[in-house]
Amino acid sequence: MSNEGEAPPTGGDEHEAGEAIDGDDADGQELTYADTGVDIDASEDATAALLEAFGSGLKTEYAGLLDIGDRYLALATDGVGTKLLVAEAIEDFSTIGIDCIAMNVNDLVAAGVEPVAFVDYLAIDEPDDDLTAEIGEGLAVGLEEANLTLLGGETAVMPEVITGFDLAGTCAGLALKGEILKEEAAVGDVLVGFPSNGVHSNGLTLAREAVTRNHDYDDTFPLNPEVTIGQELLRPTRLYTDLLEPMRRHDVRAAAHITGGGWTNLLRMGERTYVIDNPHPIQPIFEFIAEEGNVSDEEMHRTFNMGTGFIVALEEADAETLLEETDGAIIGHVEEGSSVEIRGLSLS
Repeated sequence: MSNEGEAPPTGGDEHEAGEAIDGDDADGQELTYADTGVDIDASEDATAALLEAFGSGLKTEYAGLLDIGDRYLALATDGVGTKLLVAEAIEDFSTIGIDCIAMNVNDLVAAGVEPVAFVDYLAIDEPDDDLTAEIGEGLAVGLEEANLTLLGGETAVMPEVITGFDLAGTCAGLALKGEILKEEAAVGDVLVGFPSNGVHSNGLTLAREAVTRNHDYDDTFPLNPEVTIGQELLRPTRLYTDLLEPMRRHDVRAAAHITGGGWTNLLRMGERTYVIDNPHPIQPIFEFIAEEGNVSDEEMHRTFNMGTGFIVALEEADAETLLEETDGAIIGHVEEGSSVEIRGLSLS
């Protein structure tokens, strides 16, 4: 099987590690995620209010946990978001199932949990055999790569509730109690980062608004003429399930899945300062979004993974052997404080 979730974008000039991007010189009004209708702070407040309404059980930053004796049963749930609109625009639904799987299993991996089973939920305005078959293709690829069992799912036809379709899922995982990543990153730890596969499946509301200011999805992507802009945005989210065993063998202390909130996700590993002095290169799609949408460096790093989809914190002595088994690289270290320092930015 081809490893669709792990191939980095090709073509175009990438920024060298440590080099910033800047959309301030682009034509048009500077664009922010909130301008497009997605306010991350407001979303987090709404989620907190929901949890307060009924309380919550034991949980990590990425998954809810149920004590079942010598181990935990963990659950994570997520969807594909407005990436679905790109798929709809170019009529290619073959990879969004991978995104649905990846957005769930990557959260479990960040909690130190092995994903074991999955259920999907497809809401649609009218039955469409071709659409559901293509979605199923992507789900099958994601399930095989993540070594998951599909236990079932639901397809709901709701013409009065939904226009088009929506795809989401829930993933169950298991971990012995000693395997859960409940520690915080420690001062002196190094940070190992793993490349992303492009935009993944968050921030697409901002990305879509930016790139369609002057282009159509069918236009050739200027930084890689072999694909269209739509195809570049649809690169499926990388699955990080292959990192779980190396993380356990090399005593990873904490992990972060770089999704909604961008690089501020590092703060979920504990109140520390995360100094990123050797980041992975910024991939061409992020340069393009910043330029076309006149999006600031800070907004880009608060929204997107910028080329790094998963980060772990561990002692330096353990990091060297972890690098031998994975495609990770040491991108920074942990200090006292409470911020993320990257490319001249200070995020908190």
